[in-house]
Amino acid sequence: MSAGAGPDTPLQLSFASVRHGDRAVGAGVLVAERLVLTCAHVVNSALGRSRFTQDTPAPGDTVTLRLPHVAGRDLPARVVREMWVPPRATGAGSRPVEPGQVPYHGDLAVLELTGAAPEGAEPAPFLQHSYANETIALWASGNPLPTVRAVPRVSAPPWIALDVLGGAQVTEGFSGGPLWDRERQAVVGLVAAVHRAPETAAAGTPPTTMYAISVPAIEAELPTLPPSAVPTARRGVQQLLTALERVLKGRAAVLACEEQLAARLGRTSAGPAADLERLVGLAVSVRRGIPELLDLVRDHEPPAAADPYDPHPRPGLYGAREDWERLRRAARTVRPGEYLTTRQRRDLSGLLAHCRRTDPRTLLERVLPHAPELPAVTGLADAMDALEGFSSTAGAPVPPLLQGVVRISAEERTAGAYPAEDLDAWIERVAARSGVDEAAVSQFRADVAAAAPVRTPAPGLPGTGIPAAAPRVQVELLPTPTGRRFTYQIWTFADRQSHRLALVRDAEAGSEQVVDDIRRVLRTEVREDPETALVEYFLPSAWLGLDVDSWESPDSDEDGPFAPGITRRVVVRTTERSRESFAGWKQRTAALPHAKHLVLDHRHTDRMVARAQLEVHRDAGTVIVCCEPHHHGTLLRQCVQAGVHTVLWHRAEHGAHIAQDLLALVDGANHSEVPEVVRLERAKAMADPGSATHHGRRLSLLYDAPDHRPPQLAPDAWVLTQP
Repeated sequence: MSAGAGPDTPLQLSFASVRHGDRAVGAGVLVAERLVLTCAHVVNSALGRSRFTQDTPAPGDTVTLRLPHVAGRDLPARVVREMWVPPRATGAGSRPVEPGQVPYHGDLAVLELTGAAPEGAEPAPFLQHSYANETIALWASGNPLPTVRAVPRVSAPPWIALDVLGGAQVTEGFSGGPLWDRERQAVVGLVAAVHRAPETAAAGTPPTTMYAISVPAIEAELPTLPPSAVPTARRGVQQLLTALERVLKGRAAVLACEEQLAARLGRTSAGPAADLERLVGLAVSVRRGIPELLDLVRDHEPPAAADPYDPHPRPGLYGAREDWERLRRAARTVRPGEYLTTRQRRDLSGLLAHCRRTDPRTLLERVLPHAPELPAVTGLADAMDALEGFSSTAGAPVPPLLQGVVRISAEERTAGAYPAEDLDAWIERVAARSGVDEAAVSQFRADVAAAAPVRTPAPGLPGTGIPAAAPRVQVELLPTPTGRRFTYQIWTFADRQSHRLALVRDAEAGSEQVVDDIRRVLRTEVREDPETALVEYFLPSAWLGLDVDSWESPDSDEDGPFAPGITRRVVVRTTERSRESFAGWKQRTAALPHAKHLVLDHRHTDRMVARAQLEVHRDAGTVIVCCEPHHHGTLLRQCVQAGVHTVLWHRAEHGAHIAQDLLALVDGANHSEVPEVVRLERAKAMADPGSATHHGRRLSLLYDAPDHRPPQLAPDAWVLTQP
């Protein structure tokens, strides 16, 4: 059995089926000649053990594999004990995972075939995921019929969350399998878990969410795993060969470099058969192989006599400094997204994990002020991966990646010596080995320090003078057709910290349970100092009528009922903004300084009339919906499609007096103050139980304001993502 030529051939040649008897229980992917990467929980299932067992399998335990697209026979394999990373509840420590808890960490295993892989099998190429590209995943058997298509939505380290397309069902048999980016011809993650919408979910309910372990997480958890292959690069290879010929003098130098590079990359050396073409072929076929080649070539020969006219003498028998620069340019042409070696990238990631004061989005804006579109990033590690792909511009001797690290060091220094001093030392080492002028780095660091504003201590971020932005609790709600039971995910986004998944509930629950879980997340995951959290409910547009802003948990002896709409700002958002609505959203953002308010009442309940009003008033930033409740859904959907930021409405009352009250409520208020204004009105209504007509009762706010900016190049479904 063999894989035919086609767009998924590299996937098929590396796809492994993990078996328990005659049954496929999960999948894996060939990453080296005899090594298969999969999830630890898949191995546990194959051995008949509990899913989240942490103990390393015994040396005599054998796992059965098949490479279904290459050979149909069973292949015995054993767990590589030093690469057993069982599921654990937290990033640090080894606390076991409770059933139903997501996200979790680890859950990786490497299996070594006891014999050679079947003829035709080839390790898969790997790349980091792209938010713009659709991916596919094969079921455990490798049969193409149950293939699932999915689009990455957001990074929730160590996982990627993906929306499953086409209503496909994702079952446990997908676990451990490679997530394949067909356009880029690379594996971009390992399928780990799924959050499934209930079978009774209404039409239009957001799709099933699939979770995959990201490539950076795999590399961090398995530092001894041989570097993965990458899609073969063709552009710039001839330039690289020509540049290397001027640097590596003689056959002996080429043979020595090929042998050392093979050892670094965990590949087999060609020995005496090696030549320059094989050396370059080895480098371009492995992730971060090009930076490793440059690093090795630099150290290969003992230093030559220093040129008194060259302020930056390089070790090695280079004909001239121009040869080194030519080699670096050719390397960037071949692999533009790789500047650092595996070790340099790993060291930087370890330091960034201790950085708490640098906002990744702001960092990109400062380093790349003229970029037409900035990539959507989650955390500093993501930002560094983005900057690594940018080359230096004319007149900028310090590459964007090093500029970013210098800026991070400057920001983190206000909190103490660590990790700022270690970041500076890392910059010094990498700059020296990359041919970047030390004086240029020093001058850039001085320019950053000179441009930094004088800061005085303030609450939230000690020593910065910048108050912390309010943390957010984001609830992605999937209602059942009755609208009384829900499955949901709760995310948190704290100031200058990564956007992360805090809780998933797959079993249907009522509104009281939703609020109870919000309270639990607020208590355990969110630091509400100096400002209390903003609670955002993400709903399909068909369910915007749910009165989520008035939900509360039952009374308790501990501290009474919990009503988020009174003690927290609660807003509604929708998961269904499109590219068209994003265009309108940007236009209304530009018009905010002089935006007016618009009222849609009983005269505008026809969809065409409402849309015409919104087209005429394209500068309206806030819309008041004031009509019979059964028309609310129609008008709210029209507002969403027109890109309106803020919609205020009363869920029960309507009429001219309500419209005037709500206009007066937002008149004179800064746009960013509207959620707090609405919260206070709800509290006033609750504080006056004798008044049944206070407009604060059942007041609702749809709020997708400029500080809730969607990702760059918003996908067809504008879904929950980092602001």
